[in-house]
Amino acid sequence: MRVEASQLRAFLLDAGLVTREQFGQALKKASKTNQDVGDILVADKLITEEELIKLQSYILGIPFVDLRKETVPLEILSIIPEPMAKKHSIVAFKKSGNDLEVAMLDPADLRVTEFIKKEIGLRVLPRLTSPEGIKNILKQYQKTLEVEFGEIIKRDAEDVKPIAEERMEEKSELEKIAKELPIVRIVDTLIKHAILGRASDIHIEPQEKEVTVRYRIDGVLHDAMTLPRQVHSGIVARIKVLANLKLDEHRLPQDGRFKIETDEYRYSLRVSVLPVFDGEKIVMRLLSETAKAFTLEELGLQDNALEQIHDNLKKPVGMILVTGPTGSGKTTTLYSMMEILNKPGVNISTVEDPIEYRMPRVNQTQVNPKIGLTFASGLRSLVRQDPNIIMVGEIRDNETAGLAINASLTGHLVLSTLHTNTAAGAIPRLIDMKAEPFLVSSTLNIILAQRLVKRLCQDKEKYFLKEAELKNFAKYFDLATILKILKEKKISKPRQTLKDIPFFRPKSTKTCPEGYKGRIGIYEALSVTETIKRLITQKATSDEIQRQAIKEGMMTMVEDGFIKASQGITSLEEVLRVIIE
Repeated sequence: MRVEASQLRAFLLDAGLVTREQFGQALKKASKTNQDVGDILVADKLITEEELIKLQSYILGIPFVDLRKETVPLEILSIIPEPMAKKHSIVAFKKSGNDLEVAMLDPADLRVTEFIKKEIGLRVLPRLTSPEGIKNILKQYQKTLEVEFGEIIKRDAEDVKPIAEERMEEKSELEKIAKELPIVRIVDTLIKHAILGRASDIHIEPQEKEVTVRYRIDGVLHDAMTLPRQVHSGIVARIKVLANLKLDEHRLPQDGRFKIETDEYRYSLRVSVLPVFDGEKIVMRLLSETAKAFTLEELGLQDNALEQIHDNLKKPVGMILVTGPTGSGKTTTLYSMMEILNKPGVNISTVEDPIEYRMPRVNQTQVNPKIGLTFASGLRSLVRQDPNIIMVGEIRDNETAGLAINASLTGHLVLSTLHTNTAAGAIPRLIDMKAEPFLVSSTLNIILAQRLVKRLCQDKEKYFLKEAELKNFAKYFDLATILKILKEKKISKPRQTLKDIPFFRPKSTKTCPEGYKGRIGIYEALSVTETIKRLITQKATSDEIQRQAIKEGMMTMVEDGFIKASQGITSLEEVLRVIIE
């Protein structure tokens, strides 16, 4: 069942969606590339995919269904197995007696509907839907997996026999435990569950009588499940085998990494094993190897801060610093900057600990202190590799700070991170690391400070600030300045006060139970102007530098957070959570 090009042309012209010339050009391109003309029209952004599907629905007489906000019961969803649903973009969403309604994107895919009909013995009624509708239903498979995972782990944990303390010291015994099928399945399931739940870290924590598993999702730890104590030694042994760590070492911390690959995803897992009172705690950081670098706009940079970063990335020499606490997304920001800079005409070299994402054409070096490869020694060698751009994962000590400054003085653009709470705080920190103030002032181009806040879901609750809330905010923020900025951005009208501006709270829905999904950055960008340079050479405090930068138009992280909260991107509670530490 296909829509002929002539039929599509007639309806598109009648609806005024494309001109005759546009359709003719698309048809030529389709015949050259052996593609469907509809796909060419969508690729060239002449029509949207949803418009194309609705037209096909009308022409073929197949009903169109909007599944973007629909929730499908488990018993109906599971009629079509997840792999088939994902591969063919086809989902079951409604069942009446012997009739099963299935939604799809491709009306020509009759083979799949025939196969489903044959396998399940029901009458299949095809419907067309949008890509967003399919995505919404496919996400619901994850929830059915959570139930399935819980049952698998519970069943496998019961099959694991307790191990005597004296046998836990024997390497051969631990190797045997690590290969036992229930243990292998438990570890595989824990990792798969974490990946599907968008977790960034897995914490496996031994207690006196049980083992707690927690996942960090959108920066916050959540309890995932509780396992019997008897599985702990097997899980630890299994992960140590995967990460190539010493099985019989229980007293010292160990670090390693391993990879997992399936048809759906490819992840590198960074493993940290730490002895604690009740055994060994494991934390695994999940790093997607298929993830693409975000653009600076997708990260949340906007207006002046975005413009200043782009301007400074065009400079061939100097230093760009990204600051913030651990887990604030500094490395991701550096990778986004490198993605912009990664052109065939430049040589980019990095020294990192660890290498979180692989980038094509970028020479990435992993720090290894055990063999003497530190940030400082790695950076010293990188300078001899004829780089144009150098990325240093973190400036941790005096030697690295000195080398990074010297590299930026000798014709390189240097990108790096520092652990300071504000952009202005990076300058005294560098001077504390024995960097000469006149060298800092002549090499620093811009400092970006950042935090990560959780994003509100599409469904959210609007509210207005009350007097008590404003009094609380006034303890931490300059509300008059914030109101002035909101007026400048035309978010607030001239005579409005903060009480009149709508803000948003998370709203729990079936598709978004916590009201938040994903994260976005809030930023402050401090450009090192001539006046800031003079303050640096005078060894001014971070507060003095901050005040001067604000005078020159720098927007603080708090102000950026308030703008994003008034735009419904995040909530004020999130801004408070990450700023007031």
